[in-house]
Amino acid sequence: MILEDNQVEAKNSILDKLIDQRELVLYNDDVNTFDHVILSLIKYCDHTAVQAEQCAHLVHYKGKCAIKLGTLDDLKPMCEALLEKGLSAEIE
Repeated sequence: MILEDNQVEAKNSILDKLIDQRELVLYNDDVNTFDHVILSLIKYCDHTAVQAEQCAHLVHYKGKCAIKLGTLDDLKPMCEALLEKGLSAEIE
């Protein structure tokens, strides 16, 4: 099977996006409440209430949780907002 130029470009574009994927990781702390974490995830990471609550519990019990996947450009503003709200987060 021979791919046309536009198919090759589309495949390469998809591969580039997959390669550039990073994780926004939230870490547990003894300072922030579940409500604060959940509301922050909803507001800054576009989580649903259920998704935010599940992530908050994973962070609490596992110590950390990858809360969002995306490119560095997409994740950086979210990470900065979480840090400004006193949460422990980083992009890996």
